[in-house]
Amino acid sequence: MGKKILIVNGPNLNFLGRKEMAIYGEESLADLTAIIYDWLAEQGWEGRFFQNNSEGEIINFIQKNAEWADGVVINPAAYSHTSIAIYDCLKSIRVPAIEVHLSDIYHREEFRRNSLTGLACEKVIAGLGVRGYIEALNNLKQIL
Repeated sequence: MGKKILIVNGPNLNFLGRKEMAIYGEESLADLTAIIYDWLAEQGWEGRFFQNNSEGEIINFIQKNAEWADGVVINPAAYSHTSIAIYDCLKSIRVPAIEVHLSDIYHREEFRRNSLTGLACEKVIAGLGVRGYIEALNNLKQIL
């Protein structure tokens, strides 16, 4: 039976392909979604995609869909470094989560080098661009 995965993207990721392309790449959120859908289809898996700039909406989406899901791939973006609320949400669900960052947060500004939300995840993948999402999905495949 195919797995069901939540793919959650945080603030400003709706501007992918339009902002700081040297850091985040040229792919748009639609490009990223298409790449992930292709991977999911190859596996016979389902995905529910969500992007929002609001911390509360991200939490609401995860909580609303947690019973449906077998796993979560999340890019909380800037909330990674500040959101105890998303951390608590990820700790409260019964499914594994993998955190993804398009850029290498460990080699950027000092304030980006720590991920509070990553502490609630099985793994944090950073610096692989769009491929990081596929890496996260492959990690979930091994866990599940």
